[in-house]
Amino acid sequence: MGEDESQVTVMVVDDHPMWRDGVSRDLAGAGFEVVATADGVRSAASRAAATGPDVVLMDMQLTDGNGAQATAAVLDAAPHARVLVLSASSERDDVLEAVKAGASGYLVKSASAAELVDAVTATAAGQAVFTPGLAALVLGEYRRMSSGPDPDDGQDLPQLTDRETEVLRLVAKGLTARQIGTRLHLSHRTVENHVQSTLRKLQLANRVELARYAIEQGIDED
Repeated sequence: MGEDESQVTVMVVDDHPMWRDGVSRDLAGAGFEVVATADGVRSAASRAAATGPDVVLMDMQLTDGNGAQATAAVLDAAPHARVLVLSASSERDDVLEAVKAGASGYLVKSASAAELVDAVTATAAGQAVFTPGLAALVLGEYRRMSSGPDPDDGQDLPQLTDRETEVLRLVAKGLTARQIGTRLHLSHRTVENHVQSTLRKLQLANRVELARYAIEQGIDED
């Protein structure tokens, strides 16, 4: 956090200097404090540790790795940061990996400056920026995990509730939190909480799967 608690601090991570500079200018013009920029995994981690940004805008293609690796590295270096992934729609599977690594949301790079500002504001406030494409991906991922090769272990994986599944389906159809709230007779904040819970479960599910893999491979043995 910066000295002015009301001003959101942001780090922009992208390997294209012109795009990185342009986004930084847009954010500064909208009242955010851009405290750092980076073009790769290592530089993002070191600068996040040094500046402790509230929000990290994360591109998927970097000079020395990808956005999922950088997300994990940044959150290890600055645990209180929130990562908002910016990506081309063709990289959605990569975005899912970034969300599993801890990203709070996803925005396509074709978004307008106003949409970017709204997304950064929402991310800083702890909301999940969850687009229809990402919601559909998450639903598919849960179906894949729940019908995995070892269903006897299914109880180890966090499961979506019926309400969370219902909310995700409506997000995937393009409805906003307020529209979903009206349809389901919930407050928009409750809808957003369901989305945040889903993201947390997906990140937990990924850790559970990693632990299983380690056990199966004997990695956890002395």
